[in-house]
Amino acid sequence: MQNPALSRLRTIGLAEGVSFLVLLGIAMPLKYLGDMPLAVTVAGWIHGLLFMALCAAVLRVKRTLGWELRTAGRVVLAGLLPFGPFVIDGWLRTKDIADDRPPRK
Repeated sequence: MQNPALSRLRTIGLAEGVSFLVLLGIAMPLKYLGDMPLAVTVAGWIHGLLFMALCAAVLRVKRTLGWELRTAGRVVLAGLLPFGPFVIDGWLRTKDIADDRPPRK
């Protein structure tokens, strides 16, 4: 059975990654090329809220699964990079699958 906290972290991480790409790839060009600064304001707020939700979800997973600070830091660091959440999601998926396996004897 998949860990709900880890599944929530993955969902929030992917949403945060998409919001970051929207901010960089759509809102910023609209601001600087189309003279529409409101696009950055809206996309920036959404991205900021999702990043804070990502940090909260990482702390929850750290507490529930007993992650080391280094592991949690890697996930937060991935959230700071444009494609980082998508890269780290593959690793999180393997962690979720590994947690689903029965323990070895």
